[in-house]
Amino acid sequence: MQKRKLGKSDLEVSAIGFGCMGLTFGYGPAVEKQHGVAVIRAAVEDGVTFFDTAETYGPFFNEELVGEALAPFKGKVVIATKFGWDIDPETGKHRGGVNSKPEQIKRAVEGSLKRLRIESIDLLYQHRVDPNVPIEEVAGAVKELIQEGKAKHFGLSEAAAQTIRRAHAVHPVTAVQSEYSLWWKRPEEDVLPAMEELGIGFVPYSPLGRGFLTGKIDENTAFNTEKDIRNTLPRFTPEARKTNQALVDLLAKIAERKKATSAQIALAWLLAQKPWIVPIPGTTKIERLGENDGAAKVELSKGDLEEIAEAAAKIKVEGARYTEQMERLSYR
Repeated sequence: MQKRKLGKSDLEVSAIGFGCMGLTFGYGPAVEKQHGVAVIRAAVEDGVTFFDTAETYGPFFNEELVGEALAPFKGKVVIATKFGWDIDPETGKHRGGVNSKPEQIKRAVEGSLKRLRIESIDLLYQHRVDPNVPIEEVAGAVKELIQEGKAKHFGLSEAAAQTIRRAHAVHPVTAVQSEYSLWWKRPEEDVLPAMEELGIGFVPYSPLGRGFLTGKIDENTAFNTEKDIRNTLPRFTPEARKTNQALVDLLAKIAERKKATSAQIALAWLLAQKPWIVPIPGTTKIERLGENDGAAKVELSKGDLEEIAEAAAKIKVEGARYTEQMERLSYR
């Protein structure tokens, strides 16, 4: 697979990474452990070198799964994980809210290193900005961890542009991870311009709109488990899905012409935005890996991109991407 560098850093990864969250968290019950291991290792065989996890996915289960799956590939893959929630390091129970106090960051990192079976975290993100801890203190704590060899690169997730700038002034930010896709383009307002100015890479999560942009979900699709986050999101009500089908139809039209799938067009669109953007789609199905990773080979011409932009501008996406409570944790 093609490689990309995250901004001006020396961190080079596959053009498409793998978001591991869905294997254990967010979209239903966790997959069987050995199946999860098989999916991750199949991604490696497919050329993926960039894997994204977090202590909160489980909590802890996802990092343990990633650690086992990638143990044979030490030095050949890049592992990103995240701190920032108030999780008891002994029990793995959420105590409520965010917590980026320096002592909590260091405890979280010690746990992540053990679960991931590594000596140093390639890319360490703050998962959500903690309004009670100045970002300068967070950046300073991560800087110390990097100096100690326990992490290599610093990242932020769902942070506002001004916060990114303040953190970057203390220690260089290698990457920012936020939701970004054809149906959530807010990063274009100020985050992406800041990334370009500062030389920071950008990692879109949910690049396929939590599965909606694949064309495999419609207004009649039932998410049959209370553990599926989509049952709580305004954008996934049947009424919203019916309205938002127009965006899927647009992708399908381009896909037919390009002899590709809707998912591949959605990912290829992201790759075409900037050379330092690396999306991290996730899947629990080995057969989907080749489809997602094949998006790196789909070339969208200037005309294709203009057509998508013009058509998408006429489509009003229905429904908020998050609940109000969840959205308040972003862009701080």
